Amino acid sequence: MHRYSKVYYMDEKYFTISEAAKKLGVSIDTLRRWDKTGKIVSIRKTKKGNRYYKKNDIEKVCSEEYGMASEWSFGNNNPTPPTSPFYCQNSAIFQAKLSKLATLMDLDQEFKSIAPLLIAVAGEIGNNSFDHNLGAWPDVPGIFFGYNLENRKLVLADRGQGIYHTLKRVKPELANHQEALYTAFTEIITGRAPEKRGNGLKFVKQAITDSAMELFFQTGDASLSLDKSDELLIEKKKLNVQGCLAFIIF
Repeated sequence: MHRYSKVYYMDEKYFTISEAAKKLGVSIDTLRRWDKTGKIVSIRKTKKGNRYYKKNDIEKVCSEEYGMASEWSFGNNNPTPPTSPFYCQNSAIFQAKLSKLATLMDLDQEFKSIAPLLIAVAGEIGNNSFDHNLGAWPDVPGIFFGYNLENRKLVLADRGQGIYHTLKRVKPELANHQEALYTAFTEIITGRAPEKRGNGLKFVKQAITDSAMELFFQTGDASLSLDKSDELLIEKKKLNVQGCLAFIIF
């Protein structure tokens, strides 16, 4: 398969504009405005064809936790830390919150099978944020970490340097965020500490494709969608994330 997929499959993972508007509780005109601003982007089979919306994109907009994380991570000239209890200013606090989630899931029979893998994936993404921004946070240090067990959604976000900046130090030929994101999820890079972010995301990719989880990940203007089909869909987005933003449906 090519590095960047430009093919979209019109299956059960997509909503028509009227279905999407009903799901979100907004008008079709509002959905068109959101499309223009980049809040939620439609796709078309042809240049003038009908608009379709990805199920994952609709799920993200419906998620209160994702809304708070994206508001914090999508650009902000005067950012402040996320509100409690979502803010983890250091890795120790993140690990404590992650352990609490593991305990909650272990107490519920519904989550016993998926819990170890979800905790491992969330831990890998969150730890990468701290490992690769230690002493070099552009503005607000730490990460956003939120979840909703009832809706089976988990969100992590940071305002760090992002994958492109991290990997370009050891792979200077990378031209943009899209190439960096592809590299992070597919290539094993050996050597110095900065590559750990990319190598860890190979584990995340394998864990997602081995389970029923779905992942949306954005860094800079590059986004990635992944599920058990093992097909990486990498796109260029209108809006930039400072750092990384991960949304998991489990």
